[in-house]
Amino acid sequence: MSRSRRLSAIPVALLLASAFVVAPGGDNAQAGPQTTQSTQAAQGPQGPQAESGPRATQACDSTNVAQNRPATASSIENGGTPASAAVDGNPGTRWSSAFADPQWLQVDLGSTQAICQVVLSWESAYGRAFEIRVSDNGTSWSTIYSTTSSTGGTQTLDVAGSGRYLRIHGTQRATSWGYSLWEVTVRTSDGGPGPVVPPTDPRNPDFGPNVYVFGPGTPQAEMQNRLNIISARQHTNQFGSERYATLFQPGTYTADVNLGFFTQVAGLGLSPDDVNLHGHVRVEADWLQQGDDPNNLGNATQNFWRSAENLAVTTPPGQIERWAVSQAAPYRRMHLKGAPEIQLWNGGDGWASGGLFADTKIDGRVVSGSQQQWFSRNSEFGSWAGSVWNMVFLGVNGAPPPHFPNPSHTVVGQTPVVREKPFLYIDATGSYHVFVPALRQNTSGTSWSNGPAAGSSISLSEFYVVKPGAPVATINAALAQGKHLLLTPGVYHLDDTIRVTRANTVVLGLGLATLQPDTGMAALTVADVDGVKLAGFLVDAGPVNSPVLIEVGPAGSAANHAANPTSLHDVFVRIGGGPQIGKATVSLRVNSNNVIGDHLWLWRADHGSAVGWDVNTAATGLVVNGNDVTMYGLFVEHYQQYETLWNGNGGRTYFYQNEMPYDVPNQAGWSSGPGALGWAAYKVADSVSTHQAWGVGVYSFFQTNPSIVASRGFEVPDKPGVRFHNLLTVSLGGVGTINRIINNTGGTSNTATQVNYLPSYP
Repeated sequence: MSRSRRLSAIPVALLLASAFVVAPGGDNAQAGPQTTQSTQAAQGPQGPQAESGPRATQACDSTNVAQNRPATASSIENGGTPASAAVDGNPGTRWSSAFADPQWLQVDLGSTQAICQVVLSWESAYGRAFEIRVSDNGTSWSTIYSTTSSTGGTQTLDVAGSGRYLRIHGTQRATSWGYSLWEVTVRTSDGGPGPVVPPTDPRNPDFGPNVYVFGPGTPQAEMQNRLNIISARQHTNQFGSERYATLFQPGTYTADVNLGFFTQVAGLGLSPDDVNLHGHVRVEADWLQQGDDPNNLGNATQNFWRSAENLAVTTPPGQIERWAVSQAAPYRRMHLKGAPEIQLWNGGDGWASGGLFADTKIDGRVVSGSQQQWFSRNSEFGSWAGSVWNMVFLGVNGAPPPHFPNPSHTVVGQTPVVREKPFLYIDATGSYHVFVPALRQNTSGTSWSNGPAAGSSISLSEFYVVKPGAPVATINAALAQGKHLLLTPGVYHLDDTIRVTRANTVVLGLGLATLQPDTGMAALTVADVDGVKLAGFLVDAGPVNSPVLIEVGPAGSAANHAANPTSLHDVFVRIGGGPQIGKATVSLRVNSNNVIGDHLWLWRADHGSAVGWDVNTAATGLVVNGNDVTMYGLFVEHYQQYETLWNGNGGRTYFYQNEMPYDVPNQAGWSSGPGALGWAAYKVADSVSTHQAWGVGVYSFFQTNPSIVASRGFEVPDKPGVRFHNLLTVSLGGVGTINRIINNTGGTSNTATQVNYLPSYP
């Protein structure tokens, strides 16, 4: 879219160098579904062939990491044979169990370890059939070794897996006695050759040079000077490589945070109200020319790629707040306390083009002004005023009454199923964690304003804190070990794909960290496992065409993840516009079931460098093959074929904003098939029997050739289970034509009638 279109309170060491920081990990991570072999062979934590591409080989260290670690067992034969005797380093003491099947012995290694060898020294009462299992949390287990034909004695077993907990699980005794082990030795690969994943100190993490952590003791002038330097540098830096995050520890501050491009401001409390900032957290429309007057700089339609999260703001008495933004600029988990109102445009005659409120409380009034469209989810407003084309409110307390099309307010009372975005916080001891909010169903209002939010915490010690330049092999080694990823601000040039293969993995970006695949591979893929969370990063297509940039689940994924879906939060894609050419056939492909999208902007650039119909080529923004996938706040723009293609059943979209490509050269070369002019922006496949959407709009601005016509904005099968609510099409400035809104229904948007609405279809 570009048209009307330190810390004195907690550890002192962090005060140094303005507290630059970065880190790895996760205590509560769970392993995903595993494949079990019944032969005496080792396998990886996801079963054979779980990962493709190069895999590092590491040698085993000689240290026994199980020795003197806490051990438990399903039973003991008597008080003289406790579980601890199997890990005490004394070959003359043993653990023995009750005389029954099954039985197990478990050892807590203290943190997730890459396990390469297990040595079992059996007494004469040994296990004929047993498994070796690993877990990150002591609840969900992966099998890394299995046998039904053990002969006892001392067994040295080469394995490949990772976990904090290791369990020997016996299913068949070789004698009438129980199971009895003199010693269990566990060796890891952390000391061997190959990628070495650096540990993270959760009290003193290294977030790198572009993260600034402020504490209540930071001198106000020093803090404001740093904020001003970043703001000035990023004011018009739309396609630069600089990325920044400014983080505030719990406490009270006075500051004016004027956010520019690729800058994140966030509080480090468990609640937004733990960080109280007196002043402003704002975005101004003051740099981009609007219309023909070079002195009119009120245009906010290119205020992209910035975010405010997890803090409370009290403006000076009587002063309003300004959040004049367009795409990829979330205002999330915020509490605006003092302002009589927040204005979503320049406050005058400026343009603005879309944004997000999520999990946010605004005590005063929201005034949308010239905002063309806006999505608000699970928030609380004092009141709301304004509407242009498409304002959608989902689970919002204080939303205006439902009304469409004039004013165009789509109001849905409850959010059916959602998980809020994970976030970084610091506890009272000075230790960093990532909080993962719980899955919620049928909700309205914020997750935090009526008490602590439900969810779980992961120590930052369980994260690999990644910095630009880190080899992909190291990133993937960390993921294979069960670590999570914290991506620090910067641009990551990738020569391979980042592969997330374990359930419940968190990949969290700071400062809109940017992944750029340079060799035509995907930037990131996710296995068909439960509960992966991807959040807070941008994927920028590289110069070699990638068939897909982000893929959730391989082709043919079929598992049901309803109880613990994968979710994507503030994940953005850019094709072109920057200093390099970008090409990708599909930006995001969702093959897994039950996936949740929570604010996505998939953008084939319409301005910037290396932009043109045959230059930054991109067929489709989003392809959904999984069933029961839900999208909240879906922005997809300027792709060259179907911009959104939905092949799975049970799909739901709450708010959709699209602009068709500006640069279609001619009608003959732009068609989805016989009889069709152009491509629909949102296509539901003919095979789909159930699909719903609320508050959805498609716009045209055929700037290169204004004679271009698109037959329709939406194309869907005419089936009882396929229903759309509150649709519109717009011919921006009357440049180009959309003949019908959906299928063959709805008015024509063109020069004569630029905006058309349809309350429902069918």
